[in-house]
Amino acid sequence: MTLVSEDISARLRGVLPADVRGRVVRTSGLTAAVAGFPAPVGALVSIDRQAGEPLAGEVIGFLDDLTLVYLLDPAAGLRHGDRVRLVSTARSIRVGEGLLGRVVNARGECIDGRAQPALAQRVPLDRPAPAATSRPRICKPLSTGVRAIDGLLTCGQGQRLGLFAGAGVGKSVTLGMIARYTSADVRVVALVGERGREVNEFIERDLGPSLASSVVVVATSDEPALARVQAALAATSIAEYFRDCGKNVLLLVDSLTRMALAQREIGLAAGEPPTTRGFPPSTFSVLPRLLERAGRTTAGSITGIYTVLVEGDDPQEPIADSARSLLDGHVWLSRKLASGGHYPAIDVLESLSRLMNSIVDDEHCSAATAVRRALATYRDHEDLISVGAYRAGSNPAVDHAIRFQAEVVEILRQPIQQRSSIDQSRADFMRLAARMAEAAA
Repeated sequence: MTLVSEDISARLRGVLPADVRGRVVRTSGLTAAVAGFPAPVGALVSIDRQAGEPLAGEVIGFLDDLTLVYLLDPAAGLRHGDRVRLVSTARSIRVGEGLLGRVVNARGECIDGRAQPALAQRVPLDRPAPAATSRPRICKPLSTGVRAIDGLLTCGQGQRLGLFAGAGVGKSVTLGMIARYTSADVRVVALVGERGREVNEFIERDLGPSLASSVVVVATSDEPALARVQAALAATSIAEYFRDCGKNVLLLVDSLTRMALAQREIGLAAGEPPTTRGFPPSTFSVLPRLLERAGRTTAGSITGIYTVLVEGDDPQEPIADSARSLLDGHVWLSRKLASGGHYPAIDVLESLSRLMNSIVDDEHCSAATAVRRALATYRDHEDLISVGAYRAGSNPAVDHAIRFQAEVVEILRQPIQQRSSIDQSRADFMRLAARMAEAAA
């Protein structure tokens, strides 16, 4: 199936200059060099093969007098001299209420086996972020349904959080809990570079009935790099549409790292020099442009939660380090906790919500601080405690932390099937903090 949508071709036929044509003179991987083709960067093109359906591609740059086109389809069957024609000078997708409950690809086309809905409005994939001075303050919390996050790392409506972890630590499971239990009006989920088998698992196991108020955008790991980048952009554009309709939207992108890896492929194909760990400069310019599009406006809000795959569990690796500096908070998943059967494996002491203190009341803040302090005290002396070298009575703060360690661990655990709310989480942590204060008195 060709990736050039028939409705786009029909809409633009006779509008774009008929002489914007070129010919393929060279290929390298999924990049085709086209001669005599003065199309702008970001333009959508179609390559007419001598045998088979046309190939779709996008202009990603120039080399001397040649235009570089990155293909959205496999290059099999492409020949020297094949004609290239301009389809659209800008990337866009159709949006509307009809997308709710649907699974779409990076071009906004439904891939769930049902009929394509009638969508009257078209929005660009590359949209500038709202002006900084036009953004209202974030002042209301958003329930994620995960007790550890709602109680100790409270997220606001319009905040952007990163979910950081190494491979196999439970990012997708935690993201699924958030998608299923959130209090947001609309969920937009981008599955970028996921394994094909995990798509239906996520939809059926994690979303379930919540699919009715969700839009799922999919670009699996076998799709070209351009499709993986566009999936994240398309999900953000869809979220912006619902935000502008006055909704509180939860945007879930899994994962930001795979999008960055795809952008690295495109940047290197366009001739950019590799810099930090092989990533070209464009990767680190695309990230802030994408992340800044989430947030609160006078119409509604987009709360963004982006998973970040931390290579080798190294928090200083380039994408993790860059994302942490751009986001409004980070939730760190610990391999040690996951190995011990603690789920969700959230390391509270390594995690941070930059907005929590401004969106919850003083009692909630005090309770969260008391729990975190007890956790920190126990961790600082854990080696001594585990080998029996600590003597009870030596330090009242350590005695206090040991006494409540089991209760703290228990409240931070949450079965996948168990739903929480921000009010329940607040009450649970305040009760625990009250018992701790009473014992310390």
